[in-house]
Formats: sequence, C-alpha cells, structure tokens
Amino acid sequence: MNLPFVGTARIRFADTDANGHMYFANYLVVADEVMSDYWAELGWDFNKLHEQPALTFSVNANIDFISECLAGDTVEVAVGFSRVGSSSLTAAYEMRNLRTGEAAARGTFTSVFVAKSTRKSMPIPADFRAAILKRQPELTD
Repeated sequence: MNLPFVGTARIRFADTDANGHMYFANYLVVADEVMSDYWAELGWDFNKLHEQPALTFSVNANIDFISECLAGDTVEVAVGFSRVGSSSLTAAYEMRNLRTGEAAARGTFTSVFVAKSTRKSMPIPADFRAAILKRQPELTD
C-alpha cells in the first residue's frame, strides 16, 4: 500500500504504562497526530476547523500491535489512505521504531464527513478529494 506521508514522534515517559512500554491507546494518538499533519498538507487543517466546509467524525479506529516502544524511542509513522468513498474514507498507518528498526504497529482510521449544521453525512469536499487522489491516484474509482 502506498503511504505517501511520513512523520516522526518521540515517545515520552508520560506515554508509557506500568509495564514500561507505550500504553496501547497512545499508539493511536501518535498515528493520529501524524495523520493530522498529512491532512493539513492536503488542505484540511484541523487547527482551522472554522474554515472547513464540513466536520469529520471518526467512526472506527483499528490497531495491530507488533512490538513495544519505550520512553525515549522515536517512531516513524507512514500514513496515507486505503479507501476513498463518497462520504467517508479510511486512512492507514504503519509505525516503525527507529531504535530497533522493527515495525511497531499498523492500523486504520475511518472518518465520515458531516454537514456542520445537520450533523448528517455529506460528500467528501471536492478539493480535499482531489488533493488525496493527486497524491494517491491508485484510489481513483
């Protein structure tokens, strides 16, 4: 799968659990932060939601844990989209621990675009869809 955007994150002590490795839910947080950077690069900046033509609701989050990450580790997260529907899309990520060189996790996030006024499903805005397909033409219907 083509994951065209890569970001990194450093694992903090606060990200770990009593076992000394990253708490399972924080893998999702790290992946979501890098995914948000990619969305911003494509023109959908979550820090400027008032400027966006719609809201996005996360309706599914999935993670496959592969290996542990410790405080002080840096992870590389590759992100992209695996599916673009009419009103929803699925983003995919793969996380690699740079200290060990091992895969750490992989998974997906599914988001639905909704109208701000009605909170009902609406088509993915054309500009955002076009930006995704420019980077990942293999997703074209």
